[in-house]
Amino acid sequence: MTISLNWLKDYIDINLSPEEVADILTGLGLEVEGMEKVETIKGGLEGVVVGHVVECGPHPNADKLSLTKVDVGNGGELLSIVCGAPNVAQGQKVMVAQVGTALYPLGSEEPLTLKRTKIRGELSEGMICAADELGLGEDHSGIIVLPGDTPIGTLAKAYYKVESDYVYEIGLTPNRSDATNHLGVAKDLAAYLRANHGYTKPVSLPSVERFKADNHSLPVDVVVETPEACPRYAGVTIKGIKIGESPDWLKNRLRSIGQRPINNMVDITNFILHELGQPLHAFDMSEISGRKVIVQALPKGSKFTTLDEVERELTGADLMICNGGGEGMCIGGVFGGVHSGVKDTTTDIFLEAAHFSPTWIRRTSMHHNLRTDAAKVFEKGSDPNIVIYALKRAALLMKELGGGEIASEIVDIYPNPVKPAEVTINYKHVERLIGVSIPRPEIHNILDALEMEVLSENEASLTVAVPTNKADVTREADVIEEILRIYGYDKVPIPEQVKTSINITPQPDPNELRKTIGDYLAANGFHEMMALSLSQSRYYKSVISGTADEELVYINNTSNVQLDIMRPDMLISGLEALVHNQNRQQTGLKLFEFGRIYRFGEGGILEQQRLSLFLLGERWPETWLGNRKGQADYYTLKGVAENVMKRLGLAGYQESAFHSDTFAFGMQFHRGPSVLAQFGKVAPRICKEMGLRGEVYYADFNWDALVKAAGKSSVRFEELNKFPTVRRDLALIIENSVKFSDIVAIARKVGKKLIRDINLFDVYENEAQLGQGKKSYAVSFLFEDPAKTLSDKDVDKVVQQLISEYEAQLGASIRR
Repeated sequence: MTISLNWLKDYIDINLSPEEVADILTGLGLEVEGMEKVETIKGGLEGVVVGHVVECGPHPNADKLSLTKVDVGNGGELLSIVCGAPNVAQGQKVMVAQVGTALYPLGSEEPLTLKRTKIRGELSEGMICAADELGLGEDHSGIIVLPGDTPIGTLAKAYYKVESDYVYEIGLTPNRSDATNHLGVAKDLAAYLRANHGYTKPVSLPSVERFKADNHSLPVDVVVETPEACPRYAGVTIKGIKIGESPDWLKNRLRSIGQRPINNMVDITNFILHELGQPLHAFDMSEISGRKVIVQALPKGSKFTTLDEVERELTGADLMICNGGGEGMCIGGVFGGVHSGVKDTTTDIFLEAAHFSPTWIRRTSMHHNLRTDAAKVFEKGSDPNIVIYALKRAALLMKELGGGEIASEIVDIYPNPVKPAEVTINYKHVERLIGVSIPRPEIHNILDALEMEVLSENEASLTVAVPTNKADVTREADVIEEILRIYGYDKVPIPEQVKTSINITPQPDPNELRKTIGDYLAANGFHEMMALSLSQSRYYKSVISGTADEELVYINNTSNVQLDIMRPDMLISGLEALVHNQNRQQTGLKLFEFGRIYRFGEGGILEQQRLSLFLLGERWPETWLGNRKGQADYYTLKGVAENVMKRLGLAGYQESAFHSDTFAFGMQFHRGPSVLAQFGKVAPRICKEMGLRGEVYYADFNWDALVKAAGKSSVRFEELNKFPTVRRDLALIIENSVKFSDIVAIARKVGKKLIRDINLFDVYENEAQLGQGKKSYAVSFLFEDPAKTLSDKDVDKVVQQLISEYEAQLGASIRR
């Protein structure tokens, strides 16, 4: 939000430097993010003066250009200026930008610096200016022609009453509904100065005592059908106005905060918004059929064309201001309609001032992506009890600047008046929360400066009435915060002792587990990615099947309508990252991500933490080593997945193959029905739909389940065995349906503590030699005993038991 220092001084008589004001505002919680000295017209019109066109004739080399001689008061020296304006003529008084002048044409951020130059062979020593070239308006039809008695050499800065000002960019937090306007900031500043520097002058409010209806010739009937969305609605008609340019003082106020003056009526509504924090809307009376205004919500799907000429589809929860025929004229509190606003031909207006529900306004503003100044004020919570004052103030200005007459009494629909909140504060709580004992008279002085009336008081506490412009101040802690803001944060002493409570970290620490796995994956060539938690519902309707539409968590994303759901899995975001990298000539992709997924389930939205892994392309980076080549495959991923489980200290889980539309083939780790991880090759159809080249391998870990399981497991450390190991190899001919895990399970049962490791080091398939449906596994077994050196007899005994079990349970035969 932009605040003008000159504008603040309209309400509070202060003699402080701009830097001192900035420091005070920041101390009040209105953090000043930037301060700048500005002119009410950009560039200040430095170098622009009033000139007299002494000579004017045609350019010899261009039909549409004129050659002029202009006197700008330089001791009779005339400037030669080539001018292209159709209305330039001898004898005119004009605005002349001299050589070296930096102009800021309307809408331009970069200056145009004038130089002495030749145009079509003729010398030009400046520019005779149009309004838009000086930043004074949009008119470019011709140069500015001044009254004939305007003195030559008059500075444009003086002629247009250009003011210097300081403006502050304030980082306004959502809870400061009272500081959305200059009057609110002025009150805050005055309260601080009164409580800390003995300031006694009141905040000066413009008087509206002169307001009265001149006649009753143009009454308007108002009906509010949705009082929950519009607790207060007021309006008045002004008849016989003349649309024109605003006076300099009004244009200067608006320009100082970056607002472009439009015309007197529109400028007044913008001025009141930034002065009082009360949005207004002016309707052309000719568009209000039946002289009736209806505040209601139109049916879902209704069409409405807004001021920006965009046709919008209403949701059924958009508050509309309608005419007597039920036709929408304005989206209440958000944006006007294309036809109902003030036009150059408008003579009669209906002026609206209202208090709208913050919930209704924010919902509509976000849905239609209309983040207007009015909507931002209403969604913070406007003051319902300033409505009539703002209406009278604006009506008087319109009558003064537009020459009209007030043609009705004020209509005010306010069935349930909002009263100041009554809050009781305990003196001990003030000291406890602030950390310093503030004398009671000082607390009273601060509350009085904040316009909080003390309703009652006893020895321990007092009750105050909170002004309705402070919509966020509803609790004891809120009032104490207000006291602290005015008292001054810097006056609270820093304690000599720092007290803290013991922080008990859960075991195992989820953050440490995540760091452990992240370090392991990074050490093995993986790159961590961070994808959006948003996705596109179309993927789950055309690319990935198996996710019911009612499981998807839809959102109203006005900034990117395609990202319309919270992601229900990690797959799509990972595939998008692979596509992005592959399209930029990246190969050998190994990615991992810790993230959350969202689905509707029993009891509402289910949110789960997941870990995903992705492999695509070469297994290792390019190298001269011949044994480090080849593509990443299912077993590459399986090895990484098993090591993740080991790093977490997890064992005793089951492995089983599974099939789904997502995976061409895959395996899952589980404990009974609880799935810990699934991994495998992504279905080629999905890769093709996503535009990926090559095979993609994907692992999805239920991180919440892994952390929970890790808390029940333990990592044991054992002393290195000082006795030698013995190796034996077996070549087993088995059915294709037999898994290596079956071989391992039998070996663990038979060998018990003597078998330290089992490894599959070769797979051989040849139907001609082995038979149909057969394969050969070459398996190594490492034996050791922590108490002695194993003899061949000890080892051979176990090996014979293994052979017997494999033959009996798996139908295996031994290749000898």
